[in-house]
Amino acid sequence: MKRFALLAATALSVLGLAACGDQGGASATRDQIRAVGSSTVYPFATAASELFVQTNPGMKSPIIESTGTGGGMKLFCSGVGAQYPDIANASRRMKKAEFDLCQGNGVTDIIEVQIGVDGLAFAESKNGPGYKLTPKIVYEALAANPYGTGPNKTQTWKDVDPSLPAITISVFGPPSTSGTRDSLAELILEKGCQSDPAMKALKEKSEDEFKATCTRVREDGKYVDSGENDNLIVQKLGANPNAVGVFGFSFLEENRATLKDIPIDGIEASYETVSSGQYPGARPIYIYVKKAHMAAIPGLQGFLNAFAANWAPGGALTKRGMVAAPEDVRTASAQAVKALTVLDGSQLH
Repeated sequence: MKRFALLAATALSVLGLAACGDQGGASATRDQIRAVGSSTVYPFATAASELFVQTNPGMKSPIIESTGTGGGMKLFCSGVGAQYPDIANASRRMKKAEFDLCQGNGVTDIIEVQIGVDGLAFAESKNGPGYKLTPKIVYEALAANPYGTGPNKTQTWKDVDPSLPAITISVFGPPSTSGTRDSLAELILEKGCQSDPAMKALKEKSEDEFKATCTRVREDGKYVDSGENDNLIVQKLGANPNAVGVFGFSFLEENRATLKDIPIDGIEASYETVSSGQYPGARPIYIYVKKAHMAAIPGLQGFLNAFAANWAPGGALTKRGMVAAPEDVRTASAQAVKALTVLDGSQLH
């Protein structure tokens, strides 16, 4: 009965969604596609929006909002209907908890599409000191409680590693709602934390304690949460030559005239190292789409097609700074767009 009631509620929401174009008030604006989420994916989604309008004369340009991956998932998973977004842009894969939230709110059929690859870039001003970092160094500089030994007391990079300059630690990075922050935690901080064998043992013993010890960032001003505007971090690096910035690879690519890459484990972030996965900060990027909205929102299929037609090497999206996914991934993603394949959630964590 509960399942029947949920299906009935979803059906009513979809009927309301389909009729939204005929209603007055705010809901009448829902003849436009609405996407929310990642600031990293934002420039690619806006590029796809432009391409969609070019190939679909008379259609309104999709509304793209930069809310951060986590914030976007909350909005996306709130329900089915005209008042909820059609798409969530994400700079990391949907979490199981987010999938469950969606299911509980009637967002039962979700299409997952990996649109490409991005890198978690570390950068400094062209006039910067020339940092060379590792996951271990980044972890020991930014962790609130390194290896569970107490509050982080390091003040300079030299305090962390004698090979680095005696310059005050200052890192501008994404907020906790950002998928880029999740990538920083998973790809860099956890890896650096596990350089200590005791932390590997802690992960086996208590995942929650491990996460708290290995991913919680210090709050004493050494790490500066810079919001969901990666261009703001770029500007801050120009004004603070000794600072380090953390953001998506595409923002580094766009600003190489004023910024330089900081190698991680001796590997620089480049199109080739990110595409191959050699770069430690390489990560897939996604869009998530409500299947229940596909027939109801004008142009939604065409918008997905705009991604698929332009995500190959040399395509319009890669010219905007996105790294093309491997061919087998692009093939699977194109099939998901065509068949509207629904995510079952079993591979999420």
